[in-house]
Amino acid sequence: MGGFFGVASQQDCVFDLFFGIDYHSHLGTRRGGMAVYGKDGFNRAIHNIENAPFRTKFDKDVHEMQGNYGIGCISDYEPQPLIIRSHHGTYAITTVGKINNTEELIQRLFDVGHAHFLEMSGGEVNATELVAALINRKENLIEGINFALEVIDGSLSIVLMNKAGIYAARDKHGRMPVVVGKKDEGYCVSFENFAYKNLGYCDYKELGPGEVVVVTEKDCLTLSNPNDENLKICTFLWVYYGYPSSSYEGVSVEQMRYNCGAKMAQRDNVKPDTVAGVPDSGIAHAIGYANESGIPFSRPFIKYTPTWPRSFMPTIQSKRDLIARMKLLAVDELIKDKSLLLIDDSIVRGTQLRETTEFLYQSGAKEVHIRPACPPLLYGCKYLNFSRSSSEMDLITRRVIERLENGNVTDEILQEYADPESEKYETMVEEIRKELNFTSLRFNRLDDMLDATGLERCKLCTYCWDGKE
Repeated sequence: MGGFFGVASQQDCVFDLFFGIDYHSHLGTRRGGMAVYGKDGFNRAIHNIENAPFRTKFDKDVHEMQGNYGIGCISDYEPQPLIIRSHHGTYAITTVGKINNTEELIQRLFDVGHAHFLEMSGGEVNATELVAALINRKENLIEGINFALEVIDGSLSIVLMNKAGIYAARDKHGRMPVVVGKKDEGYCVSFENFAYKNLGYCDYKELGPGEVVVVTEKDCLTLSNPNDENLKICTFLWVYYGYPSSSYEGVSVEQMRYNCGAKMAQRDNVKPDTVAGVPDSGIAHAIGYANESGIPFSRPFIKYTPTWPRSFMPTIQSKRDLIARMKLLAVDELIKDKSLLLIDDSIVRGTQLRETTEFLYQSGAKEVHIRPACPPLLYGCKYLNFSRSSSEMDLITRRVIERLENGNVTDEILQEYADPESEKYETMVEEIRKELNFTSLRFNRLDDMLDATGLERCKLCTYCWDGKE
């Protein structure tokens, strides 16, 4: 996925920029970048952060950079921010999102005379470079930003910096957050609203779908008004992505997870000895379940954080599984001869949760009941890069359905499997339970999960669970 942060300040902005970006490290693991604009013009640094955290890689840069304006990002794929020189002048740009019609847009630009794109190491075009090329098709930046938001199939949020200020644009359906903070010295723009609180900023505004603003050290001006009727924010932000101290659309991530766990407990009938959460995002769901059910909460295994603060995983699957086990340390006294109810945020491939369950059995657990905090994932996400899976068959649900239907899987059939009241749904869940060796398996219901946010259902994106746009 990824996150971004920008600062426009009457003073040097680099301190706030450095820590504001760092507070987005939970959203990406591959690249980090900073760009500033000051009296000497633009200065930029991009580093690989796969094997070291952002703060370590940028410690030297932060002492060498100076400027009143700055933007930066944590990225799970593209090196950014990019410095672009065009008829708009020179600007720095960073983006977060997913572009589904990349090839179509590239050809469209070639057809009107765009000369070339630079390929990244994997042979793909940098999505942020493509966005910049789209912006440059128009006569001014605002028209260009709006043009890019409109023609991209998927989702896209933009932070762009030039000598006039920092421009921020939220994707046209608001699937990701963009917020503005304010303090006496200036303004900041951010993906996560908690990222600026310790830096002395207070909440100023949350951008609506398609809204474009420009911030300077003195003001925040709306350049394109939002269309709030288009809001379809990603529900998975609360379930998994969001840091516990974040809130989106006024809804706390931590509180939503408590609500989720409580609703799961209200529908459950098992009586385990203890309730636990898979670190980190499963813990709050488990606390909500324990508080509602009266079953004690415990931490029967602990994630080793001194050298695994983030979920860095090697690309070789066998090593991914090994590290998934190695970073979890058993508390034997809380596992041996116990019946455990374990809550994770979701089941995607199922590999890591199966490994975790085996780990608990090997540590002496009598029973392991699994309760994912969201419904079965039936569709690959079209809007956010939370998974680089090459096929929907990477989802354990789709593999099981393919087997149950002898390869004859249609959208109509998938809708039956999405219905928690249907026989097909129950059969799918039981097949997953057996394959992953759980004592019992019960997914959270879509209606309960959405109710846990307190928002109207029409404002929430549910595509990965029910395939509805």
